[in-house]
Amino acid sequence: MRLLGDIYEMMTFTNKTSRSIFVLLLWVAALQSQAQSKVWNPDNNDGTYSNPIIHADYSDPDICRVGDDFYMTASSFNAVPGLPILHSRDLVNWTLINHALPANQDSHFDTPQHGNGVWAPSIRYHEELFYIYWGDPDRGIFMVQTDDPRSEWSAPVLVKKAYGNIDACPLWDDDGRMYLIHAFAHSRAGVKSLLQVVELTPDGTQILDKGTVVFDGHQDHPTIEGPKFYKRNGYYYIFAPGGGVPTGWQIILRSKNIYGPYEDKIVLAQGNTDINGPHQGGWVELDNGESWFIHFQDKGPYGRVPHLQPVTWKKGWPMMGINPNKEGVGEPVLNYSNPKTNYGNDQWTPQDSDEFDLPTLGLQWQWNANPRPQYASLTTRPGHLQLTSQPLSTGTQNLWMSPNILTQKIPAMDFLTTIKLDVAHLAEGEETGLMIFGMDYSGIVVRRTNGGLQVVQSICTDAPKNTTPSYEDSKDIKASTLWLSVQVKNGKASYAYSIDGEAFDPIGSEQTMREGKWIGAKIALYASKSNPKGLPGYADIDWIRLSAIE
Repeated sequence: MRLLGDIYEMMTFTNKTSRSIFVLLLWVAALQSQAQSKVWNPDNNDGTYSNPIIHADYSDPDICRVGDDFYMTASSFNAVPGLPILHSRDLVNWTLINHALPANQDSHFDTPQHGNGVWAPSIRYHEELFYIYWGDPDRGIFMVQTDDPRSEWSAPVLVKKAYGNIDACPLWDDDGRMYLIHAFAHSRAGVKSLLQVVELTPDGTQILDKGTVVFDGHQDHPTIEGPKFYKRNGYYYIFAPGGGVPTGWQIILRSKNIYGPYEDKIVLAQGNTDINGPHQGGWVELDNGESWFIHFQDKGPYGRVPHLQPVTWKKGWPMMGINPNKEGVGEPVLNYSNPKTNYGNDQWTPQDSDEFDLPTLGLQWQWNANPRPQYASLTTRPGHLQLTSQPLSTGTQNLWMSPNILTQKIPAMDFLTTIKLDVAHLAEGEETGLMIFGMDYSGIVVRRTNGGLQVVQSICTDAPKNTTPSYEDSKDIKASTLWLSVQVKNGKASYAYSIDGEAFDPIGSEQTMREGKWIGAKIALYASKSNPKGLPGYADIDWIRLSAIE
């Protein structure tokens, strides 16, 4: 289980290059060992796929195609690292390969900024460079770039300083000029349901004008936002969602002039399906003429999960899904034939389980805010994630505003998560645990009191209101090596523990999961202390494994 970590510890490296190469090999080995999730697989192994293609909270997805490769990014809000980069060769099987934003540059994000940060990014490839643009509702529109999406991205460039400008997407026109379209957040700008185009400098780093509103959706498409900008066969196209997140529809706007006027047409809506609000995403076209659209579905505590829809062009309009009504509005597919790409369907999924064998965190992990080195270590005890206990943020009663919460996305409707941990070095007044974390959260907690170790269920309702958690069903224990588990099923979480890894005893009551601020609930690990003074203790987590419910 810890072979890779043990080898890393024992080896002597003659220079930084050899160390870097070995770390890369370790990363590849770890990635290969968990290439296929045990809890979700969209590929049906018969030439078809099932939606969602990723049952995890990759909100506001956008994609681009470069040759035979497809790349996706998504909103990351306050989570760090941000701007996930996913890769696929067939549009069905995706794996996480990088983050374009290792940390938020502003120290404001050293404390959790729930619901703020990175909103609705777009990813594009132009003249051998990858670009990502996004709106930060409190700061403006930013851009990063790279020549290799698996490698380091540039530092963010503030392209447009503005309050309430969101959901940015660039377009390079045939004459070499560059433009950007964006929406507005009413909570900051005081207006919404408007789309605006601004011209950029050729390098895409600065605006050249104050912008022109090209579409007003107040009458027919309220809350139009999340625009994606394309040009095809002489038409400018804007793909945008309208009608709100949970129940809206997908709109296509088109015009022969970049500034309009734009015709509008609804091309995808829920119809008679169970896929609510099928909208906001990115379009790609293959060499064989096939077109595909990736959008999200809001599933409450599970987050906004990506779906893949077929697209057929009819009379210059991209018609989406199947079973169009008399107005031509399609319904989203649940099952469909795989795209005919140049590669077979190698089955990959975003990472979830982790043996903690590498000296750096796996790509599936994100912090609640910009992390500090003292929060965690993977090298102090190789083969383990060591979480050092941190005090609650000043003036808080619960973990909502704690930056040291380590999270990953909920990866399926139903699954079991188990961790093995060593709590021998927890100090009195400290606790560690496994949670399902959202605006309501619950968890199974190990804490040390003056009477010894206890296992207990923690429950916190309305955490953003700084409510105090309750602790229920306390069990005294003597063992310092424990197994903790949470079973997620139909939006409910139930907890259990074991002292031998075989027999698990339930603890507490079943809890209803609740989403976070604009994001789904998350699997979370933490270690905290009640007294900010004194040297902290720590917990060593051996592994975390996600499995199907038997």
